[in-house]
Amino acid sequence: MFAVEKDTDRVQWHAHSAEKAIEHLDTRHDGLTHDEAADRLKQYGRNVAAAPAQRGWLARLAAQFHNILIYVLIGAALVTAALGHWIDTAVIALVVIINALIGFIQEGKAESAMDAIRSMLAPEAMVRRNGQRETISATEVVPGDILILEPGGRISADVRIATARGLSIDESALTGESVPVEKTGAQVDSEAALGDRHGMAYAGTLVATGEGTGIVVATADRTELGQVTEMLASVENVTTPLLRRLNRLGKQLSVIILAVSAITAVAGVVLHGFSAVEMFMAAVGLAVAAIPEGLPAIMTITLALGVQRLARRNAIIRRLPAVETLGSITVICSDKTGTLTRNEMTVQEVAIANGSEQRLGEAVSLCSDATVSVNKDDSLKISGDPMEAALLVYAQTLGLEPNALRQAHPRLEGIPFDSTHRYMASLHDINGEHRLVVKGAPEAVVPRCQGIDEDEWHRKAEAMAERGLRLLAVAERIVSHDDFKMDLDHQPEDLTLLGLVAIIDPPREEAIKAVAACRRAGIRVKMITGDHAHTAAAIGQQLGLEDTGRGVTGAELDALSDADFSAKAGQASVFARVSPAHKLRLVKALQANGEIVAMTGDGVNDAPALKRADVGVAMGQQGTDAAREASEVVLADDNFATIAAAIREGRVIYDNIVKSILFMLPTNAAQSLILVAAVFIGLTLPITPPQILWVNMITAVTLALALAFEPAEEGVMGRAPRAADGPLIPKGMGSRLILVACTMVIGTMAIFLWERSQGAELAEARTLAVNTLVLFEVWYLFSARRLHQSSFNLSGVLGNRYVPMAGVFIILAQIAFTYAPPMQFLFDTHSLGVREWILAILVSLPVIAVAEGHKWWQRKRLPMPKSGNEQP
Repeated sequence: MFAVEKDTDRVQWHAHSAEKAIEHLDTRHDGLTHDEAADRLKQYGRNVAAAPAQRGWLARLAAQFHNILIYVLIGAALVTAALGHWIDTAVIALVVIINALIGFIQEGKAESAMDAIRSMLAPEAMVRRNGQRETISATEVVPGDILILEPGGRISADVRIATARGLSIDESALTGESVPVEKTGAQVDSEAALGDRHGMAYAGTLVATGEGTGIVVATADRTELGQVTEMLASVENVTTPLLRRLNRLGKQLSVIILAVSAITAVAGVVLHGFSAVEMFMAAVGLAVAAIPEGLPAIMTITLALGVQRLARRNAIIRRLPAVETLGSITVICSDKTGTLTRNEMTVQEVAIANGSEQRLGEAVSLCSDATVSVNKDDSLKISGDPMEAALLVYAQTLGLEPNALRQAHPRLEGIPFDSTHRYMASLHDINGEHRLVVKGAPEAVVPRCQGIDEDEWHRKAEAMAERGLRLLAVAERIVSHDDFKMDLDHQPEDLTLLGLVAIIDPPREEAIKAVAACRRAGIRVKMITGDHAHTAAAIGQQLGLEDTGRGVTGAELDALSDADFSAKAGQASVFARVSPAHKLRLVKALQANGEIVAMTGDGVNDAPALKRADVGVAMGQQGTDAAREASEVVLADDNFATIAAAIREGRVIYDNIVKSILFMLPTNAAQSLILVAAVFIGLTLPITPPQILWVNMITAVTLALALAFEPAEEGVMGRAPRAADGPLIPKGMGSRLILVACTMVIGTMAIFLWERSQGAELAEARTLAVNTLVLFEVWYLFSARRLHQSSFNLSGVLGNRYVPMAGVFIILAQIAFTYAPPMQFLFDTHSLGVREWILAILVSLPVIAVAEGHKWWQRKRLPMPKSGNEQP
């Protein structure tokens, strides 16, 4: 026996006959011998997907520090250490470590995605060896084995089907096909899509009905499932929009801080003769003032709070950055089955020919093998073919009891469904009469009926099929059991057509509303499915997707050039009969066009695209482990409508992060500019570096944190998604930051100079300057709660209870800072009188008028988003 080529996966097995596969693989219908199997196991290896090389824990931990803001924080820690402020150093270092640990833990969870796919292989397999049936470990299956396919069994390798009797296989996890696929031994065109290869069965799929045998043609990584695993391992995660913007901001701040610090130090020495050491310390203080040390901590806490809120909306976040990315989404690529649809076949309409709808219901109840029962939680438990289950549920809606009918009129004889004759028949004794019931494809049943206009019924069937409905024709006949023969050699004729039953997996009502809400929010929804084009287009139209047409198939995508593919990815809304590679390529094409893409799915076939998308959204109930592990978000209720709610929450979270940044930047800038102004004027520093650290880490961070609890602003779902390459600071906000920072600098410098001119000691004037700066921040916080709308209303004052709580906390902290002896020792502060406090309040209050005045000017100058639908 000659050696079998190891690159058998290059053969288009679906385009060759089973006999050709047996010849090519040098095997027999009665299977390999044990010695042959052992030799091939050495040649091909065990039927286990190879684990991809993974980074060690130390490398993954080190990678968490590769971020410009983390570098800035480390620099701040080194600066404070150089100043001898070890407490501040410890606080900054703790922020760095917490951020790194969170990313380290989350990334560790993500790397289990490939393990989840490998676990889908069946633990055992039934094969034929030495002419005998044997149960072996699935890891020992080799090319050339004859695999026995039985109902309920999970297939452990890719096989070319040799024999099939009523065989159908649930391939939804691999192809997205909503119903089990009929399998035969017939070969198909070499270019046939994965879901149309009726002569093949694939690893990881499940035998739904019937039985058969198949020649194993691929194992381990060479299977279609293995290709998905390999594809998933090679997919790179993309950086979230917020992190890209923060990296850009961090680089800009780093350059500005270093430049301004150097210029200030040189100016002090050249213009006023300050010593180099003194100016170096001033430059260090300026850097400490300018660095927003608390920003990563604020971002992490805000995202964590968002995770809790989203969990209450049935959206489980697996990776923190995905929280804000939800608010940036411009396109949602959604799987159809179970996500946009109910994942349960339902009778949509019937066309009665003879008799009544009740009689039709009786017929489908008797001529079915499926069973439907009710679980304790009132959900339906379905066993058997989903289309037959839909017929039984339909019969129940007519007031019938299928189980009772079957018990009262048991099946006497039957012909099981087979893809060759495409119908099922059963014989029953009903009130002393023998009734033959036939159910199957219209083209197989209608020609066997009498007394009808056959062409008219074919036209009805075609019209229903064009709407994406799956059809069954039901007919019956009263026969004489004595001379009636029921077998495939005596086909049923002279039937009476009862009618046509149209079945589909319908869209969720809430999904239809959610799609409409997404469109109002400027988010396009695209349906990407392995189902048939007509079915996909019909569902797309019911969902209200744009430009559904008849949908674009995977075969049509393969024929496109890269440029045309990219254009089609942006234009079309329905993609049908697509493979995992198509889904991944579509996501990449959309991202290349500047889109922020969310991908939803539940099957193994969705995993690579889920991982590549900006936000991968998996189903928590019906989804596979592979899909969940490859995603950032898991929907606990498997409901597309939850995505729309999560997007709204994501926009709120991003707004709150932006509010925190817009609050911290002018306060940090003000601290820096105070030092710059003092050096250029030739004054003693109004605020010392330790006092600046106090303001940064205690007051600024605490106040900014209160903004993480802000509720949604009006119009959050009425505006277009943020531009993927847009700036972190929204349009028009830069001037507000400058105005606020200048107001703080002028007020703080003025009160310091005034106190010194009145004979106040340096420590007392500095203490007053620090408290004035903090009060500036407290008043500014109330205005910063709204990006565009005025804060002078009831919700603006009382809408977030954490803001006044933070204000009270800071006031108490400043009282301790001013009067507590240990604080006076650490920060060189001095007690203040009532006069000084009143002066500080009067000087700092105008910052509210400045910020609110800018909002008023901006509302007049720029169009504000409308409210839209605030509860998608």
